[in-house]
Amino acid sequence: MVLEDRGIPEDIIQYISNLETVNTSLKKKSGDLKEENTLLAINNNALKIKTTTLEEEVEDLRYKLQLVLFKRFGRSSEQIDFSQLEFFEEAKPEEETEGLAEDDTITVASHPRKKAGRKPLDPSIPRREIVHDIAEEDKICGCGHPLEKVGEEVTERLQTIPAVVYVERHIRPKYACRYCEGSGDEENPVFRIAPVSPTMIPGSIATAGLLAFIFVNKFVDHLPFYRQEKRFERIGVRLSRQNMSNWSLKVYEKLKPLEKLLKKEVRNGPYIQMDETPLQVMGEEGRLNTSKSYMWVSRGGPPEKPVVYYKYQETRKAQYIKDFLEDYRGFLQSDGYKGYDTVLKGSNDVIHVGCLAHVRRKFFDASKVSKKAGSAHIALKKIAGMYHAENDLKKQELTAEELLKRRQEEVKPLLEDFQKWLAEKSQKVRPASETGKAISYSLGQWEKIENYLGCAELSPDNNAAERAVKPFVLGRKNWLFSGSPKGAHASALLFSLIETAKANDLNPYGYLKWIFEETPLIQSEKEFEKFLPRNSDRDKVNQFQFNGYYN
Repeated sequence: MVLEDRGIPEDIIQYISNLETVNTSLKKKSGDLKEENTLLAINNNALKIKTTTLEEEVEDLRYKLQLVLFKRFGRSSEQIDFSQLEFFEEAKPEEETEGLAEDDTITVASHPRKKAGRKPLDPSIPRREIVHDIAEEDKICGCGHPLEKVGEEVTERLQTIPAVVYVERHIRPKYACRYCEGSGDEENPVFRIAPVSPTMIPGSIATAGLLAFIFVNKFVDHLPFYRQEKRFERIGVRLSRQNMSNWSLKVYEKLKPLEKLLKKEVRNGPYIQMDETPLQVMGEEGRLNTSKSYMWVSRGGPPEKPVVYYKYQETRKAQYIKDFLEDYRGFLQSDGYKGYDTVLKGSNDVIHVGCLAHVRRKFFDASKVSKKAGSAHIALKKIAGMYHAENDLKKQELTAEELLKRRQEEVKPLLEDFQKWLAEKSQKVRPASETGKAISYSLGQWEKIENYLGCAELSPDNNAAERAVKPFVLGRKNWLFSGSPKGAHASALLFSLIETAKANDLNPYGYLKWIFEETPLIQSEKEFEKFLPRNSDRDKVNQFQFNGYYN
């Protein structure tokens, strides 16, 4: 029944109708406001997310800037004194100091300190005595009796003689018969003369000693040929850089059989350590002079007589790794370069071993951009504990079987604890942060890092190969590039010989000089085997005469 039928006045009916219209309008506005509030809330959340993202990006950029500045101006040493952190850091949040409890304290063994004062000069250095005596009249006592020598005081000072250069004049007397002029001895030549002594570079003025001196200057002391040219000029010798460069190429041609033997020898051991570094080579076919080439370094061979093998390649392609490891069985230790994983994927012959030093380096970098001691410092302490345990085992001179057993008992639990800690932290630390990146890298390399436990001769890191790379890097800063691919190959071989000598405590100069003297006398490639470290004449190589030049 409508309102009019009830007898309700018309003005009241109109009033009720107006109320219903207002109510409907209010409901609509209320819905609009709710919808607007929802949109505002969504926009607010989006702004919060965007703000958080931008703050994280700013933080990441700030950390990167701090890391770049540290690497540019800070100390290159990666040592950390954990006992000093408390003096410089702010109060540590509970979650960040987790793991710094008393049971994680590392005890560092005491060690003897060096005695203060100047070290005595090497007794093997020849001595030239200079006596400073008093005048004869001062040797008479006031009582008229002569004084007697009751002792002496000796002061030693080191003297040196600049590089001694001299010319070897090889004289070969000629003989002939003045009576028959050779007709009475037709089986022999008319003129008889001693044969020419074979040399490394026939027809050249270069002796074995000069070649060894030049190459040691360049590849040990990092002096490019143009600097050596100036040094020779200062002592009155004109020797062009082009001559020195040509000699290195000719030496390389003569020693190619030895290059093959070094490659074979480096694979003749229980493990190989590999690394690579860029270099610039001029004149590569089909490539710009600004293209990046690579020098690959492999360290292996018998553990007691290691071999270091350098090889120049135009690229960093994994094909070189594949070719080098063909038919090899054993352990391969390297950094995290993906090329190794590509080649060794599914291989049953080669066990890939990771590098704990690279893991440590990631956390060290992260620790340098953090304002307080946090997860990165905890990781460094855990890694230090593994190294201490490993070093303690190596000091005990255990057999291979005993070392492997003790590693499983003492080192493996530390590795497992660290892995567990990494897994837990990976859920709490922001992946894009420096610490997050270090954790991610560590977990990605973990299976390979643990593989070192299975080889008694291996260490937790690839530092031996990296140390072999460093001399090349230092030299590259001086000579900047190789003038040709052939020159790069020659440098690789000479670096191989010198670094192999250093790894076996052989005098690099003596080793090269011995090789250069003996090579012209070799009749077959097999005779080059005597130059390998396991066959080298150590006494002959290491002889050294302190008279201004090597003997």
